[in-house]
This record gives sequence, structure tokens and C-alpha cells, in this order.
Amino acid sequence: MIRTLLILLAHDLAVAFKNKTVYLVVGIPLFVYATLTLVDPTGARKEPVKIAWLQTEMYPYLVFANVRHAPEQVEVRWAADEAEATRWLKDRTVDGFLAPAGGDEWRLELTVAREASVETLEILQRFSALQAIAEGRGSSWITAVHPLQTSSIQRQTLPTWILMMVLLVGFIVLPAQVAEEKEKQLLLGWMQTPVRESEWLASKLAYGIVLMLAAVATLQGLGGECSWRPGAGFLALLCAGGFCFGALGICLGLLCRNQASARTLGVLCYLPLLLPAALSDMSRELRAVAPWIPSYQLHEPIRAMLLDGSGLGAHAPAGIILLAIGGLAALSSHRLLKKRWLM
Repeated sequence: MIRTLLILLAHDLAVAFKNKTVYLVVGIPLFVYATLTLVDPTGARKEPVKIAWLQTEMYPYLVFANVRHAPEQVEVRWAADEAEATRWLKDRTVDGFLAPAGGDEWRLELTVAREASVETLEILQRFSALQAIAEGRGSSWITAVHPLQTSSIQRQTLPTWILMMVLLVGFIVLPAQVAEEKEKQLLLGWMQTPVRESEWLASKLAYGIVLMLAAVATLQGLGGECSWRPGAGFLALLCAGGFCFGALGICLGLLCRNQASARTLGVLCYLPLLLPAALSDMSRELRAVAPWIPSYQLHEPIRAMLLDGSGLGAHAPAGIILLAIGGLAALSSHRLLKKRWLM
């Protein structure tokens, strides 16, 4: 049985090289790493915020004088009018522009591209600090902010990328390949040989886990903040997730008659499983719904292991849930193979 399983696995890997699936699995982590390096470069110097001031307006002298004396905090750029400042803001030449508020000479209105953005928060923090210095105010009630997670954005978003690659293999790669074998009658040919249904199914599951581990290893091999030493518990959890979503993907491929329908159904399953788990930290509603989604049982333990340093023992129930769902999907796939359904 082991020999047959290895032969089938080698066949699937050869097909993956032939149809460029390996390039997809390895290329996406490289693209993710390159993008995050541009977003959060290591050792980057903190740049001043760029604020446009209107030449047609009069600004409070105290405000303008303090801003001019802090070029390392705020960079002043003069715009001929509001239309030019708006154009600069749309082109991202400046981070915002100031205009006097009507009826009060000491109040200013800030216009930014997006209210809920890092740039807006940075502008407000720096102007608040300058105002405190100019008015000679004492220390604030909150003297410092200490985040629990001090790692870079690369490390903090790593659990999401790992989940994305696991689901990509499970719901995009595997269903399409299984449906292709059905469409070309290759699966029927395998079943007419001494190869057993369980051997074919085990080889497909092993193939999906190998691709998933290759993607994660690519992220790990990039170095920097994405580098870590995966322990046995972490690898066991990844294999449980690969088994769960690989079995679901195989079952999905067996339910489809051709590759087109498999890709469509795969995407329909891929996005609902990815987005709620990945965005659960940004919405209370999603945080309440996400635990009921199988992908959350993989994403949350991975996040805790990578960012909080917890062990597998604290997430044993999540691993059991993943194995249970994968077992049911594998049994369903085996049943479909036994009945030769839709072949």
C-alpha cells in the first residue's frame, strides 16, 4: 500500500509541475512577502506628515509658528487654493490639508483621504503633541501605550497568509485536479487497476498536505519577521488543517462533472471560509460568527502560537474539530468513489 501511495503521490506532484500549480503555491508567498516588505520595511525612518496649507487663508500664528519649528514632525506645503490641495490629496502627494473653521479663529478643519486610516491617526497624534508643548500642559493621563503584539506587520499578518494558502490548496487546486481526472476519465482508469479507493484518496490528501507545507516553508524561508522555528505542535496543527480542508476539497471535486464547475464551487467555498476568520479582529459581528466557521479553528490557534507563544495543548479542541470534519469529508469521498458516482 505504501508503494502504491508513493507512486500516486509522485504522479500528482509531476502533474503539479506540468500544469504550473507549484508556481502558484510558491509564487504567492513570494508576492506576499515582497508586498509586506514595501508596506513595513525594516529599519525605515519615521517620515514627517505632509500637510498642505492654503495661501488664500489666514491661520492662527501660534499654530503655524509651532508647526514651522517642528519640520521633523510636520512638512508644510503651500497650495494656491483648496482645489489644488484636494488634487494633491487625491494623488497622495500630501497626507491632508488644513483650513480655518468658520466662526473661530483658533479652530482648524483637517481634510484627509480616509478618516479611519493610519495617516489620519498619525496627523492627530503629532498635532496633539505640538499643542501640548505650545500650551505648556502637564503630562497626559495616559503617558504611554504598550501593545501586546510588538512584531512587524509581516509577522502579525502571517497567520492570515498561512490560512489563505491552506484554503487555496484545499478549495482551488485539489477540486480542479480531481475534476480534471474525472473529466478525462483518468479517475475511472485508476479505479479499474488494483489501486484501491483508500489508496487514491490517501495520495490526494498527502498531495494537498505537501503543497500546503511547501507554501508555508516558502514563507518561513524568506527570513526576517516571517522566520520562525515551527515546533511539532505547530506542524501537527498545520497537517490537521491540511487534512480537513484537503478532504473537503476532494469531496467537492468528486461532486463536480468538470473543472469549470469545480473552480466555481471552490471559489464560492474559499472566500466565505477565508474572510470571516481573517477579518474577525476588525468587527465584533464577525468575531461572534467566526468561531462557527471551520477555518477559524485553524486560524486562531496558528495566530496564538505565532504571536502569543502558546502550545498545542491549549488548542487541542480545535485540532479535534478539524480532524473530525476532515474525517467526515474523507468518508464521504470514499463513499462517492465506491459508488463511482458521476463518473
